[in-house]
Amino acid sequence: MSRPANNIFYAQSGGVTAVINASACGVIETARKHPALGKVFAGRNGIIGALREELIDTSVESAATIASLRHTPAGAFGSCRYKLKGVDQNRAEYERLIEVFKAHDIGYFFYNGGGDSQDTANKVAQFSQQMNFPITCIGVPKTVDNDLPLTDTCPGFGSVAKYVAVSIREAGLDVASMCESSTKVFVMEVMGRHAGWIAGAAGLAAEQEGDAPHIIVFPEIAFDKAAFLAKVKDCVNKYGYCAIVVSEGAHYADGTFLADAGSKDAFGHVQLGGVAPTLATMIKAELGYKYHWAVSDYLQRAARHIASGTDVAQAYAMGKAAVELALAGKNAVMPIIVRESNTPYRWSVGEAKLSDVANVEKKMPRDFITADGFGITALAKEYFSPLIQGEDYPPYQNGLPQYARLQQVLVPKKLAAWTGK
Repeated sequence: MSRPANNIFYAQSGGVTAVINASACGVIETARKHPALGKVFAGRNGIIGALREELIDTSVESAATIASLRHTPAGAFGSCRYKLKGVDQNRAEYERLIEVFKAHDIGYFFYNGGGDSQDTANKVAQFSQQMNFPITCIGVPKTVDNDLPLTDTCPGFGSVAKYVAVSIREAGLDVASMCESSTKVFVMEVMGRHAGWIAGAAGLAAEQEGDAPHIIVFPEIAFDKAAFLAKVKDCVNKYGYCAIVVSEGAHYADGTFLADAGSKDAFGHVQLGGVAPTLATMIKAELGYKYHWAVSDYLQRAARHIASGTDVAQAYAMGKAAVELALAGKNAVMPIIVRESNTPYRWSVGEAKLSDVANVEKKMPRDFITADGFGITALAKEYFSPLIQGEDYPPYQNGLPQYARLQQVLVPKKLAAWTGK
C-alpha cells in the first residue's frame, strides 16, 4: 500500500440511546476538519456491517444533515447485539474484519458502545497487529446503564435519568390525585440489569417528604419481600398512596431475578421482563391495594425530546475526543468524562485503556443508597443532579420533533460475500 490507510470505520453497538448520534456527529464533524483523515464509513447495523461489508458512506451527507444527528435519537446507522467471541474461538470473524478494513483503506475503528463493545475494539487492535495491518481502535463510551468503569458517567445515562425522574414525578401527582377512591400503588419499571443507576436517578424527583418515588428497588440490594410490603403499607398509611421505581434486575438474596423470563439474549444475558407487574400483583395479593404499573422500556432511552443538555454535550465531546486521540497516535483507549467539581459542575475529557474498561460493570456505591435500601442519599443526589441539567430540545415542525433522515448510501463491495451468521 502506497500510503497509510486513513479512512474511518464507525459503528454503533448494543442498546441505543437518546444521544448516541450526538457522538456520531462528534466523530464525523471532527474527522471532516482534518485533511489527514479520509472518509467516515459507518457500519450498517453495527459490527455486522463490517462483516457483511455493508459500509455507509457518510461523505455523501450534507453538513446540515450530519449536524442534525446531534438532536436525533436512536442509532442513525443501525446498531446490533452481536458479540464477537475471542480470537481463539472464532478467528475467521477477526480475519474478515481486517480483510474488509484493508479493502476499503480503513485505518481507524471507532466503536460506540458499552463494555462488551470495548472488549471487541481492544481485541481488534491486538489482532490487527498480528495481521500486519495495524488498526487504530478507539472506544466511544455509551450506555444508559451508566455501568462503564473509570468514566464519571456514560453518555446516554443523563438523558434517561432526566426522563425517569420527570416521569415518576408526573405519575406520582396523577396517583396522588386519585388515591382516595381509586389507585393507591403505582410501579414503574426501569432498565438496569446489575446496576441501579437509572432507578436511583428517579429519586431526584423526591424533593421533600412524601414526594414520589417513595420506594426504589435496586439490583444492588437483595429483595426482601416482607420489608418491601411493610414499606408499601407504611407509605399508603402516611401519604395515601405509594409510588415505586424498580430496576429490571431486582433479585432475591439467592440471585434469582424477580422477573427471570427463562431465556437469554444475544450476549448470553438472562432475558428479563415484567418485574413491575410481578411487584404489583404481589402487593395486590398481600395488601389488597388497587394498582397500576408501567414499563419504561424503549421510551426511556429514546426520549430525545427531553434529553439532558449536559448529556448531549458530553456525548458529542466523546465522539470528538475519539478522533483527536487517534490523531495523537493513541490506540486501544477510550475517552472518558472526568468530574472536576460538583458545585459548580465542571468536567473534562480524560482517557482510559480499553483493557481496563472491557467487561467491567460499575455498580451503585452502597453509600448512595439509604440504610433501609429503598432510597437514595444526599451523596447520590449530589452525583446525579448535574447530569440531568439543561434542556436541548430538537427543532419542532407541525407539533412534532424533526430528526435526521440519512441517505444511507452503501460503498460498493469489493469482496466475496461473508458466509457467517
